[in-house]
Amino acid sequence: MVGCTVGPNYLKPDLTLAPFHNAASVADRAVAQPAPPLDQWWIGFCDPELTKIIQRALAQNLDIQASLERVQQARAAAKTAGAKLLPAIDASTQALAMRQSLESPIGAIAQTLPGYNRNAEIYDVGASASWEIDLFGGLRRGEESAKAEADAAEAMQSGVRVSVAADAADAYFQIRGLQARLKVIEGLITTDAKLFDLIRLRKTNGMSTDREVAQADAVLALAQGAVPLLKIELEAQLNRLDVLMGAQPGTYAGELSASAPLPHVPLITANSSDLLRRRPDIIAAERNIAAANAGIGAALSDYYPKLSLSGLLGFESLTPSHLFKSATFQPTAIAGLRWRIFDFGKIDGEVALANAATREALARYRQTVLHAAEDVENACAALVQLEAHGRDVTRQIGALTLARDESQEAYRAGLIALTDALDANRQLLVAEDDLPRTQADTARAAVRLFRALGGGW
Repeated sequence: MVGCTVGPNYLKPDLTLAPFHNAASVADRAVAQPAPPLDQWWIGFCDPELTKIIQRALAQNLDIQASLERVQQARAAAKTAGAKLLPAIDASTQALAMRQSLESPIGAIAQTLPGYNRNAEIYDVGASASWEIDLFGGLRRGEESAKAEADAAEAMQSGVRVSVAADAADAYFQIRGLQARLKVIEGLITTDAKLFDLIRLRKTNGMSTDREVAQADAVLALAQGAVPLLKIELEAQLNRLDVLMGAQPGTYAGELSASAPLPHVPLITANSSDLLRRRPDIIAAERNIAAANAGIGAALSDYYPKLSLSGLLGFESLTPSHLFKSATFQPTAIAGLRWRIFDFGKIDGEVALANAATREALARYRQTVLHAAEDVENACAALVQLEAHGRDVTRQIGALTLARDESQEAYRAGLIALTDALDANRQLLVAEDDLPRTQADTARAAVRLFRALGGGW
């Protein structure tokens, strides 16, 4: 038995955005790998180690496990809200033993009667049912709100998966970039050590000065001093990755001890703002509007009367042997009406609160959409510009390598000063260190773009 449903029916807000203005540059990138499916974007990097790490993180991450339990809580709340629409049936039984006080009103009168016994026993068994008739849809609106909140919890759980996958890839690419930078530094240390030995030999032969030996030693120490700092950062990323995979730091570090080249970035399709509809945070924000909108109807229903029906079927007897006889049967039926006719504006306040909550949820939804578009634009721009920077650095390294080699030959021949040769070596050090860092940042920018598009769930 149901009646009308008060409150506004929910209308999903429109998500209308202009095409991303940086997406065309991303689409024009010349890459060898095809665009991967957005829900498993990591396979597009063609790196088995990356795929294994992300799969392990998605299976073991504790934030994901906690978010799954939040979903279960929201589903249970929705189930509870739905159950309020149905009758509640309870069964009860009891046995009562009592000794009547002779000083009580009943005992004082009853003790004068013939055959009065102060000791009494009462047995009863029965079942009761109660049902609030949802005449104006307040309970249905409550169920609608709870279901929308459960949908939002599921979307947020998907958002946690997206974040965990992206964070695991980000840590992995930083690890590979740091390993590549360490390899570069080790090569430069070898080169600088050879140059230092040459200068010391020339000093022994009277062809170099103490100042030149000190300069070469300083250049070697500069390169060697970069190693501990890079190892600190590398250890931090390895520990971060272990925690993302739900393990104690140091558990999986050995699997990544051997360096590997950074993978090439695959093609990414980001030319449609419709892709944002799959972002979990946008889905959750939209579901929050639906939940708040249903809350308006739940609040409005308090303006109207509440009708409830209750019934009791039971048996009551002074002795267990007579408990289920017709003489002990006592049915009861109750119809109740409750109506908040005057409450000093409490319902008005609750309705105003529900309306304001809905407007807030709509504003948050719109803001979430704008932030999502911002994430995509920033990631697109970063990816394109970092790839361009990487090409420039590669060309720069080629030129600086030639300049460094020629400078060392010229120094050996006595044609230039040591400072010129050391400066050429320093410039090459900076460029060779910049290349793997740029390559890692490029891969990380691609991950941010996949994440911004809602990929990974």
